[in-house]
Amino acid sequence: MPTQGDALQRAHADYEHHLRTCRQCYVDTVPCAVAKHLLRLYNNARRGAGTQQGGRGR
Repeated sequence: MPTQGDALQRAHADYEHHLRTCRQCYVDTVPCAVAKHLLRLYNNARRGAGTQQGGRGR
């Protein structure tokens, strides 16, 4: 079963990969809707990892 850290690393890798391979993100330097969604997933995973490690939660 993947850990929270694995999910965080995977979300970050997916976001970075998308930015490198998406024609719109690469040319326009403005994130497309998919990039925004992937960034949101990464931020949620990062927040989740922080609360499980004793960080501040809501």
